Amino acid sequence: MKNSEITGLPQEELVARIAEEKENLVKLKFAHTISAIENPTRITKVRRDIARLNTELTKRKVASATETK
Repeated sequence: MKNSEITGLPQEELVARIAEEKENLVKLKFAHTISAIENPTRITKVRRDIARLNTELTKRKVASATETK
C-alpha cells in the first residue's frame, strides 16, 4: 500500500484497515509457524503497512488536537 493511497482514506477506514491488517498479520505468522509460507517477506510487508497506517492515523490525531487549541 502506498502512502498516497493511505492519505486518501477517511479516518474510519484507516482504523478498519489497521484492524484488518493486524488480523492478516496474525494469520500469516500462524501459517508460517506451522509450515513455511510461500513468500515470507509478506510478513514484513504487512508489518510496514500497519506502521504506515498507524503513522497516518497519529498524524491526523495530532493535527486535529492542534486545531482545537
